[in-house]
Amino acid sequence: MEISGKIIQVLPLQTGVAKNSGNPWQSQSYVLETQEQYPKKVCFEVFGEQRIKENPCQLDDLVTVSFDIESREFNGRWYTSVRAWRVQQGIVEAAPAEGVQAPQAAAPQAAPAAAAPAEEAPVQPFDPTVDDNTTDLPF
Repeated sequence: MEISGKIIQVLPLQTGVAKNSGNPWQSQSYVLETQEQYPKKVCFEVFGEQRIKENPCQLDDLVTVSFDIESREFNGRWYTSVRAWRVQQGIVEAAPAEGVQAPQAAAPQAAPAAAAPAEEAPVQPFDPTVDDNTTDLPF
Protein backbone atom coordinates (compact mmCIF):
# COMPACT_ATOMS: atom_id res chain seq x y z
CA MET A 1 0.00 0.00 0.00
CA GLU A 2 1.11 3.58 -0.53
CA ILE A 3 0.22 6.97 0.88
CA SER A 4 1.60 10.40 0.03
CA GLY A 5 1.76 13.58 2.04
CA LYS A 6 3.81 15.93 4.18
CA ILE A 7 5.76 14.95 7.30
CA ILE A 8 4.24 17.09 10.07
CA GLN A 9 5.91 15.46 13.08
CA VAL A 10 9.04 13.40 13.77
CA LEU A 11 8.61 11.38 16.96
CA PRO A 12 11.55 10.40 19.21
CA LEU A 13 13.67 7.41 18.16
CA GLN A 14 12.78 4.29 20.16
CA THR A 15 15.43 1.68 20.96
CA GLY A 16 15.50 -1.57 22.86
CA VAL A 17 16.82 -5.11 23.03
CA ALA A 18 14.86 -8.13 21.77
CA LYS A 19 13.86 -10.52 24.59
CA ASN A 20 14.49 -13.74 22.67
CA SER A 21 17.68 -12.96 20.74
CA GLY A 22 19.18 -10.13 22.76
CA ASN A 23 19.70 -8.12 19.55
CA PRO A 24 19.31 -4.32 19.72
CA TRP A 25 16.50 -2.70 17.69
CA GLN A 26 15.45 0.80 16.62
CA SER A 27 12.13 2.23 15.49
CA GLN A 28 11.51 5.75 14.16
CA SER A 29 7.93 7.04 13.92
CA TYR A 30 6.62 9.91 11.81
CA VAL A 31 3.23 11.58 11.35
CA LEU A 32 2.23 12.23 7.73
CA GLU A 33 -0.64 14.48 6.64
CA THR A 34 -2.21 13.82 3.25
CA GLN A 35 -2.64 16.65 0.75
CA GLU A 36 -6.34 16.01 0.01
CA GLN A 37 -9.43 18.16 0.32
CA TYR A 38 -9.99 16.54 3.73
CA PRO A 39 -6.44 15.82 5.00
CA LYS A 40 -5.85 12.71 7.06
CA LYS A 41 -3.05 12.15 9.54
CA VAL A 42 -1.26 8.78 9.59
CA CYS A 43 1.44 7.73 12.06
CA PHE A 44 3.86 5.24 10.50
CA GLU A 45 7.08 3.66 11.70
CA VAL A 46 10.34 2.69 10.04
CA PHE A 47 11.79 -0.31 11.86
CA GLY A 48 15.46 -1.25 11.92
CA GLU A 49 18.65 0.81 12.00
CA GLN A 50 19.52 0.12 8.34
CA ARG A 51 16.02 1.01 7.07
CA ILE A 52 16.01 4.22 9.11
CA LYS A 53 19.32 5.25 7.50
CA GLU A 54 18.06 4.33 3.99
CA ASN A 55 14.78 6.26 4.40
CA PRO A 56 15.57 9.55 6.15
CA CYS A 57 12.65 11.93 6.73
CA GLN A 58 12.62 15.44 8.07
CA LEU A 59 9.88 17.82 9.11
CA ASP A 60 7.96 19.31 6.13
CA ASP A 61 9.29 16.70 3.64
CA LEU A 62 6.83 15.66 0.93
CA VAL A 63 7.04 11.87 0.73
CA THR A 64 5.37 8.78 -0.64
CA VAL A 65 5.40 5.90 1.85
CA SER A 66 5.10 2.23 0.90
CA PHE A 67 3.89 0.31 3.93
CA ASP A 68 2.27 -2.79 5.39
CA ILE A 69 -0.53 -2.76 7.96
CA GLU A 70 -0.61 -5.38 10.68
CA SER A 71 -2.79 -5.89 13.76
CA ARG A 72 -1.81 -7.91 16.83
CA GLU A 73 -3.76 -8.97 19.91
CA PHE A 74 -2.32 -8.63 23.40
CA ASN A 75 -4.33 -9.29 26.57
CA GLY A 76 -7.65 -8.98 24.75
CA ARG A 77 -6.79 -5.68 23.03
CA TRP A 78 -5.83 -5.17 19.40
CA TYR A 79 -2.96 -2.97 18.25
CA THR A 80 -2.39 -1.90 14.66
CA SER A 81 0.92 -0.78 13.19
CA VAL A 82 1.68 0.95 9.89
CA ARG A 83 5.22 -0.20 9.11
CA ALA A 84 6.98 1.50 6.20
CA TRP A 85 9.36 -0.49 4.02
CA ARG A 86 10.20 2.38 1.64
CA VAL A 87 9.97 6.16 1.88
CA GLN A 88 10.43 8.09 -1.36
CA GLN A 89 11.13 11.81 -1.31
CA GLY A 90 8.48 13.78 -3.18
CA ILE A 91 4.92 12.92 -4.12
CA VAL A 92 4.93 9.98 -6.51
CA GLU A 93 2.01 10.10 -8.93
CA ALA A 94 0.49 6.83 -10.06
CA ALA A 95 1.63 6.56 -13.67
CA PRO A 96 1.56 3.72 -16.19
CA ALA A 97 4.72 1.68 -16.37
CA GLU A 98 7.17 2.52 -19.13
CA GLY A 99 6.49 0.59 -22.33
CA VAL A 100 2.82 -0.04 -21.49
CA GLN A 101 0.46 1.18 -24.18
CA ALA A 102 -2.62 3.17 -23.42
CA PRO A 103 -5.91 1.19 -23.48
CA GLN A 104 -7.03 2.91 -26.73
CA ALA A 105 -3.91 1.77 -28.61
CA ALA A 106 -3.98 -1.74 -27.16
CA ALA A 107 -7.66 -2.32 -27.92
CA PRO A 108 -8.96 0.10 -30.59
CA GLN A 109 -12.35 -1.68 -30.71
CA ALA A 110 -13.05 -0.81 -27.06
CA ALA A 111 -15.90 1.57 -26.36
CA PRO A 112 -14.76 5.17 -25.81
CA ALA A 113 -16.45 5.32 -22.39
CA ALA A 114 -14.39 2.36 -21.14
CA ALA A 115 -11.14 3.87 -22.42
CA ALA A 116 -11.63 7.27 -20.74
CA PRO A 117 -10.08 7.61 -17.28
CA ALA A 118 -12.55 8.03 -14.43
CA GLU A 119 -10.82 11.27 -13.40
CA GLU A 120 -11.98 13.07 -16.55
CA ALA A 121 -15.68 12.33 -16.03
CA PRO A 122 -17.44 15.38 -14.59
CA VAL A 123 -18.70 14.91 -11.07
CA GLN A 124 -22.23 16.11 -10.48
CA PRO A 125 -22.91 17.63 -7.06
CA PHE A 126 -25.41 15.80 -4.90
CA ASP A 127 -28.91 17.27 -5.09
CA PRO A 128 -31.08 16.04 -2.16
CA THR A 129 -34.28 17.22 -3.92
CA VAL A 130 -33.82 14.73 -6.78
CA ASP A 131 -34.92 11.13 -6.14
CA ASP A 132 -33.34 9.03 -8.90
CA ASN A 133 -34.07 5.58 -7.37
CA THR A 134 -31.17 4.11 -9.33
CA THR A 135 -29.60 2.31 -6.37
CA ASP A 136 -30.77 -0.90 -4.80
CA LEU A 137 -29.79 0.25 -1.32
CA PRO A 138 -32.51 -0.19 1.31
CA PHE A 139 -32.16 3.35 2.65
